[in-house]
Amino acid sequence: MGFVRVSDLKRFKSGRTRISVIRNSNPGSDIAELKPASEGSPLLVPRQKYCESIHKTVRRKTRTVMVGNVAIGSEHPIRIQTMTTSDTKDVSATVEEVMRIADKGADIVRITVQGKKEADACFEIKNSLVQKNYNIPLVADIHFAPSVALRVAECFDKIRVNPGNFADRRAQFEKLEYTEEDYEKELEHIEQVFTPLVEKCKKHGRAMRIGTNHGSLSDRIMSYYGDSPRGMVESAFEFARICRKLDFHNFVFSMKASNPVIMVQAYRLLVAEMYVQGWDYPLHLGVTEAGEGEDGRMKSAIGIGTLLQDGLGDTIRVSLTEAPEEEIDPCKRLANLGMRAADLLQGVAPFEEKHRHYFDFQRRSGQLPVQKEGDEVDYRGVLHRDGSVLMSVSLDQLKTPELLYKSLAAKLVVGMPFKDLATVDSILLRQLPPVDDDDSRLALKRLIDVSMGVITPLSEQLTKPLPNAMVLVNTKELSSGAHKLLPEGTRLVVSLRGDEPYEVLDLIKGLDVTMLLHDLPYSEDKISRVHAARRLFEYLGDNGLNYPVIHHIQFPSGIHRDDLVISAGTNVGALLVDGLGDGLLLEAPDKDFDFIRNTSFNLLQGCRMRNTKTEYVSCPSCGRTLFDLQEISAQIREKTSHLPGVSIAIMGCIVNGPGEMADADFGYVGGAPGKIDLYVGKTMVKRAIEMEHATDALIQLIKDHGRWVDPPAEE
Repeated sequence: MGFVRVSDLKRFKSGRTRISVIRNSNPGSDIAELKPASEGSPLLVPRQKYCESIHKTVRRKTRTVMVGNVAIGSEHPIRIQTMTTSDTKDVSATVEEVMRIADKGADIVRITVQGKKEADACFEIKNSLVQKNYNIPLVADIHFAPSVALRVAECFDKIRVNPGNFADRRAQFEKLEYTEEDYEKELEHIEQVFTPLVEKCKKHGRAMRIGTNHGSLSDRIMSYYGDSPRGMVESAFEFARICRKLDFHNFVFSMKASNPVIMVQAYRLLVAEMYVQGWDYPLHLGVTEAGEGEDGRMKSAIGIGTLLQDGLGDTIRVSLTEAPEEEIDPCKRLANLGMRAADLLQGVAPFEEKHRHYFDFQRRSGQLPVQKEGDEVDYRGVLHRDGSVLMSVSLDQLKTPELLYKSLAAKLVVGMPFKDLATVDSILLRQLPPVDDDDSRLALKRLIDVSMGVITPLSEQLTKPLPNAMVLVNTKELSSGAHKLLPEGTRLVVSLRGDEPYEVLDLIKGLDVTMLLHDLPYSEDKISRVHAARRLFEYLGDNGLNYPVIHHIQFPSGIHRDDLVISAGTNVGALLVDGLGDGLLLEAPDKDFDFIRNTSFNLLQGCRMRNTKTEYVSCPSCGRTLFDLQEISAQIREKTSHLPGVSIAIMGCIVNGPGEMADADFGYVGGAPGKIDLYVGKTMVKRAIEMEHATDALIQLIKDHGRWVDPPAEE
């Protein structure tokens, strides 16, 4: 593979196949080796880095972009921002909301500006805030309205433009055929429309965010690049090239998607291309339409946290279907996690990385347990092919077996447990019950009989053996040979830190290992869990070892629930979005068992692995929203949350295009005040339904498409 200038990739079509032709007319310093994103993939990606370091967290060096009096960039703290939900024309309500947000500690506030009336109101909003001594920078959120952007640039500190709809018409999701000449004409049109705004921002010292959304790419971009991360990057670059041509550099990029996996890929591709070009613009990170509660926090942690671990990101927003000031606290927790990793340069000793796929998702699937001759029980269910959830169980819980079975989300039939869709796959029992505790041992036998794995430490199994238990061993026990005291055929589970010397890791070669637990102590300051795990996966790949790997985190007592969700989402999510890992085991001694189980399953679903409940794509609300999003969202969730495998988008308006619902099967969208439009995929199928009938109409639509099941009866 030769070295080429990425900017020299030319669009070219041959019959029905679209390919990239490379013309390296003027090789300079901005060259990089290109390789397929994965074996056989048509997508060529730069081989060179997408972050400063693959073995530790180092913030990517960026220029400083000034937004009013707030500096964004690598020399400054990660900035916190959110967006108002009030009607922008209601000046007093918007001012009050901005003040509440500022008082909570946000650095920047975004306000939607749909039209001339809203733009006029922006002058009053700014003046009123200044009079009240609130100098927090304000950002105008612009879609479809270049003239409105020009007006509001006279008073707001920053303009957010969406490349998918600033100069292009709303996407029709049509497969359009463009000649090279047609394409160039549209680029000229964009330059004509966009140039006046760039000139005005230069004149008034304003900042800009070129903010691509996965769901609102133009037909032109999609006709060449598809609904893909590559299309997202190219869409933003078209606008960035115009800024650079006009010598305007006070801008940041964003690449938002409701799917954290797509979002991570898009930002990585963006940064890889910026390295090639020699660009150093800051990044605004966010997972759009993340939802509410733990779901929303988890999706944001997976997407934003993954990038922060790689030193990417200079300002962040956690989009929640909640009041905007409620976004600030989880946003701060996430930013602190990223800043701390970068400040401490958390990582491991340098290692070569050859197996991880940065730009497209390819899962490394560990070898699931198989039945062996002589097995007395079925071990095939101790791990799940789509991702496993393990839980730590105490001796006290064994004293009330039926409550334990319910806590593990098992189905009960005449008091006997059976595995269900979202039942815990295996349990860790640090202490075994005494040999003469028949009731507790019977409870464990019943779990083992339905193929739930029971893992216990070597010392416990040697002193109080439990038939058919899997035995947890560490490297010291392997080194001493203590595991050889176990009966032949005993299933082994090996606990590893990931940063051991390679000669210690060599102890697992040739062993019959059912799974590995990657367990780096939570108290480690300098060692990064993410980088240690990546090193471990490289070792396994280099040595052809296909053991399943479970990410094991032992949280300390007293950890805040949001910190637990955000830390798990960041530290485990950063690995699962790269296809590295087969499940997780979260422990928190003082946290509710159901909360830990639900968090674990939420994490797997957020990483697009195991689907155990209805998936919601729910926008965070803004001044464009045409109904009470929080109330309607809760109403829909109450009636539809029992439909695993079904995805429902709940959107306050359609500004980001039906494509924002790209992952959703069904859409519930504000079409006009008091009216709802219903979608199947990207296609509107019912228009202007009265709001009081819309939820029932959505349920009927799900039924009509054969995706409905009745809720399970209460036991």
